[in-house]
Order: sequence, then structure tokens, then C-alpha cells
Amino acid sequence: MDANLPSPNLPSTILLLGAGELGRELAIAAHNLGIRVVAVDRYDRAPAMQVAHESEVLSLLDGAALRRVVERVRPDYIIPEMEAIRTETLAELEAEGIPVAPSAEATTLTLNREAIRRAVALELGIRTPVFAVADSPEELRRVCDETVGYPCVVKSLWTSSGRGQSVVTGPARLDQAWVFAAEEGRPGVPQRVLVEEFIEFRAEITLLVVRERDGRITFLPPIGHRQEMGAYRESWMPAAVEAGELDEAERVSRRILERLPGPGVFGFEFYLTGTEVVFSELSARPHDTGLVTLCSQDPNQFELHLRALLGLPIPGIRYRTPAASAVILARGDGEVLRYEGVDRAFQVETAQIRLFGKPTGYPLRRMGVALANGETVEAARARSLEAAGRIEVRLD
Repeated sequence: MDANLPSPNLPSTILLLGAGELGRELAIAAHNLGIRVVAVDRYDRAPAMQVAHESEVLSLLDGAALRRVVERVRPDYIIPEMEAIRTETLAELEAEGIPVAPSAEATTLTLNREAIRRAVALELGIRTPVFAVADSPEELRRVCDETVGYPCVVKSLWTSSGRGQSVVTGPARLDQAWVFAAEEGRPGVPQRVLVEEFIEFRAEITLLVVRERDGRITFLPPIGHRQEMGAYRESWMPAAVEAGELDEAERVSRRILERLPGPGVFGFEFYLTGTEVVFSELSARPHDTGLVTLCSQDPNQFELHLRALLGLPIPGIRYRTPAASAVILARGDGEVLRYEGVDRAFQVETAQIRLFGKPTGYPLRRMGVALANGETVEAARARSLEAAGRIEVRLD
């Protein structure tokens, strides 16, 4: 057991940095253990704030404001749940004795796409897409022409979500891609973007890995997922993966985990090309595609994250029938008035609905998720998609 972590006594206090839908499920899991939850985000009435004991509204890129909240709350653990965080402050707080889940180093590396790719590709020699970083539109054009080629993917450096991401098929779209990615940059930090080789893949998977305090590692069955515009739209479990592909994904995940300290759930994303397993992304926290674990297993990924962090035993995971999730999206801008069709969604066999309670919507904002089980993955996917499709977000 890590001597720097508190003994597993309950209740504790956790500070959630980011109060979105993943933080909401973490807060619910914490409530079930009698843990006090304080949720922080940049806007009021964020999903996790609605189920937390206390909440604060501030920019998590403001290190001084973050420190003031920590000094007031005096949390036993800090759990990051979003990308836009002043990671230098996290490192300082951890050095002062406040544990960060899974660790400040793991959080810092995985929130910076350049840093994690350099660690994985250059330090560990693991296959990733060919990549380069550009700090101007002119540099972006040069690295696309000379290093990465076309088609390529241009991404923001500071997010593991699909925001700021676009596929560029030729030089004509580079200026637009620069603007789109740079808009997701951090205030006060010079604008830079990541450019990656476009991988022709057969499938994408998420591999959730639980590491306990004693170093014990548990791999969950692989999760298949479908993305649009770089963002998760549906996921299912278990994904159809060849035994050799799964062995390679687990081997790579173990090697990367040796580089990243701390307990908790890690979400590895891989491209499966048919001949290669290519590392794509890594989240040092529960993963959005892992929302499917709310209906695929006990404990789910959020409960597993807390148990691993708190040093509570994980004697076994009980898996149910195949499961799937499908997102419920907003189609316009405005305040949320109501959700229509929820009654019809519940008519779908095995369907469960999670509405996140976000106060406003904008085009393609994730507002909820439909979950379903089935005798097969195909049946579960059909049910979750049907249930999600029956719900409409009405905005003012």
C-alpha cells in the first residue's frame, strides 16, 4: 500500500474537479459509501453539482482559485474529471500531501496529448499514429506536407474528447482545422495543435483497466465504440476482438501503466487495423464509453475507481448479459425545457435512461444516455439506439 495515501477509513471528503456526467456518477457512487462530495466546474448546475453536498463555480485553469477551494474544503482526495485543469497546481497540492487520483503525474501526462504520445511513442517505443505538433498555421501546413501526410487528423493538445478535432483530406482545409483546434487551447498558453496520421481501422476499442493500491491490475472486457466528429456516440460490451489483439492491447496497457503512478481506473483507446493494435488515447479516470458499465457489470467503472483509490477490496466483478449505451443529443441552442418521449423509451425492453440534467443545450451536446442489455451485443445495441432515438430534448 502506498504510504502517502490515507488509510481506507470512511467517510472521507472528495473534491471533484469537473462536474459533468462522469463526475455525477462518481458522486452517486461516493454517496453510497457515505462520502462527502464537493463538485467544482466552470458553470452552475452542472450534473455532478446536482447530487453533490457542496459545489463551487470557478475556472479550474485558475490555480489560485483552485487552491482557495482546496484550503476551504480540506479534501482527503482530489479527483479530476475534466481536461481544463491547472495541472501545475495539482502537482503542488499533491506534494503538500493531498492525494490526486490516480496521481498528479498521471493526470498531467494524460491531459496533454503531446506529452502522453511522447511518453508512449518515444520513451516506450509503442506504436501510435505518426504525430507532430504545430505552433502556427504555417507550421501546420509544413508538418502535414512533410511529416504526417494526408489525410490526417488535427486535434487540440488539451483534451481527450472530440472537441477541436477534424479530419483533413488536403491543404485546402488546414486553415479551418487550425482555428477549430486552437479554439480549444488554454488561455495564456501559446496556441499549438497536434497533427496525427489518419489510421484506417477495422474497429476502435476502449480497454478499461483497474489498478489497486497494491499494484494488482484487472482488465475489464473490451468495449467497442462508435464515434462521430471525434466524440462517442455509442458503446457496447464485450467487443468482438481477436485473442491476439486483446493480448497485445493488454500488454501495451501494462507497459504504459508502469510509466504512470497511482491507483484507479484508466481508459485506454486502441485502433484495431487487422494487422496492428495502435495506441490512440488514454484517460486516467473513468471513460465516457465506459458508461456502458452501468448496465454491464457490478461494480461499475465509477465504483471501481473509488474502491481502487480508497484502498477498498475488489474481490471480483460480476458481469451481466451483453450491454450497450447510446447517447441522447441536443439538436439546438437554449435552456432545457423538458425531455419528450421518455415514456416511450422505457417501453424498449431492458432500457435504462440516464438524463444528466445539464441546464442548457447546444447542437450535439451530450444530454443523456440510454442503456440496454440483450442476449447478444447486436440486440443490446439495437435496444439502446431505439431508446435513445425516442427521446427529444426540448429547448427554449
